[in-house]
Amino acid sequence: MANPSLSPREPLSGPRARLLELSQERGVSLAALSELVGRNPTYLQQFIRKGSPRKLEEQDRATLARFLGVGEEELREARDNSYVEPPSGRESGNWVEVPRLDLGASAGPGRVPGGEAAFDTFRFSRRWLEEQGLARAQLSAIRVEGDSMEPLLNDGDEILVDRAPRTFRDGIHVVRLGDTLMVKRVASAGAGRVALLSQNFAYPPVEVAAEEVEIIGRVVWKGGRV
Repeated sequence: MANPSLSPREPLSGPRARLLELSQERGVSLAALSELVGRNPTYLQQFIRKGSPRKLEEQDRATLARFLGVGEEELREARDNSYVEPPSGRESGNWVEVPRLDLGASAGPGRVPGGEAAFDTFRFSRRWLEEQGLARAQLSAIRVEGDSMEPLLNDGDEILVDRAPRTFRDGIHVVRLGDTLMVKRVASAGAGRVALLSQNFAYPPVEVAAEEVEIIGRVVWKGGRV
């Protein structure tokens, strides 16, 4: 029998509805599924009822799909309007083309991003990528907007973001908090919390619950004017 306490306040659709349906069909609680992916027991309840996070992380989605016996596509949003996973860089001979997305990550107070289409590419030497430890990276390039990460990242800089699933470690990441895409130094704050830190000391640290933040990818390179 479905647990009435899990009934959302608004009609469900897409992966939220499918995940709730699968949990009920398999007779496994959302709390148990949350713990399966290494999250706190309320993680998937919040995903289904409140839409936070807005979508499941790739690694979590894969784990849940395997456990529930379905394809990952059943738990994936058809399209995300703030950051999409672009095609992996095209390879040709000794070069790899990395898509440049028409997308900005805020290094200021935060903004809701606009388009996400690839409008151009950067071409990187395969050998250089290997030397940088990026041979298996899933790269895309976006621009920095704002001054909160100065002097490390300046307004207008372009950054390479590695979206390959990796164990989290402190560093500069592109993250999504609610509807806002931003670039910040992300550090563990203990007890299931993370701190979003700016390089510019005019901006105070922001501490939030880990499940409220989606790590899009790690910043591995920057380019800009001198």
